[in-house]
Amino acid sequence: MSRLRVGLWWLGLALLSPLVVPQALYTRRRALRLPPAEGPRQGLAAAEQAGVPLRLLVLGESTVVGVGVNSLQMALVGQLAAALAQRCGRPVTWRACGENGITAEQACVRLLPQVLDQPFDLALLVFGVNDTTHLTPLPRWEAALGNMAAALQGQGAQVAFSGVPPLQHFTALPWLLRRLLGMRGAMLDQRLRRLASRLGAGHHGVELEFSGDYLALDGYHPSALGYRLWAEALAASLASARL
Repeated sequence: MSRLRVGLWWLGLALLSPLVVPQALYTRRRALRLPPAEGPRQGLAAAEQAGVPLRLLVLGESTVVGVGVNSLQMALVGQLAAALAQRCGRPVTWRACGENGITAEQACVRLLPQVLDQPFDLALLVFGVNDTTHLTPLPRWEAALGNMAAALQGQGAQVAFSGVPPLQHFTALPWLLRRLLGMRGAMLDQRLRRLASRLGAGHHGVELEFSGDYLALDGYHPSALGYRLWAEALAASLASARL
C-alpha cells in the first residue's frame, strides 16, 4: 500500500473534519445499541453426522457474539458451523469468543488468553470495524492480528481471517462518514491480505451485494439474512481453501 494513498486519506479527513466530527458525534449519540445474541457460546452442529468433529473457533468483535440477532444459532458462528458441517459431511464443534466494541489490540489481551487452553482445527479471526472507526494505525493493526494468528498457529490451528466489512454500506452512518470509513476499512483489509499471505493463513473477503435486508435494525450489524449469506460465502471459501 502506498504511503501516498494513506497520506491523502489523512489529509482528506483533516480537511473534512469540520463536517465529519459533528456527524460522528451525532451518530454515536443517537445510535441504536443492540445486545449480544442469547445462548451458550459453544455448541455442536450436525451431531447426526458421522466422523470426527471439526473444531472451530470464531474470535473477534461484535459480530462474533451475534449483535443484531436473537440467538447465536442465527448469528455468524452458528450459521458458519452448520454450513461447514454440510460441506464437510462431518460434525462441527464451535466456540465463539468475542466482545462488542473490541479492537484487535484489546483482543490480544482480553480474548486470546481465554482460548489458548483448548485445541482447534480452524480459527477464524473477525476484526476490522472497530479498528476502522478507532483509526488504529496500520502497523499496530497488523501486529495485533499477527500476534493472535501466531499464537493460534502455535497451538496447531489453521488460521483464517475474515475480510474487513465494507463500512460504506452501513446505513447507520451518514453518507460522508460512510465513504471515509469505507476507504479506511479497505486500507486495513489490504494490509490484512498481505499479513495472511505472509503467515500462510487464509483471507476470506466479505463479498456480498449489500441491501437493506442484510442489516439489523441498527443499520450497523448484520440481520439474520446477512449473517446467513456471510456464513455461507465463508464456508464455501474456507472449504475450497482447506477442507
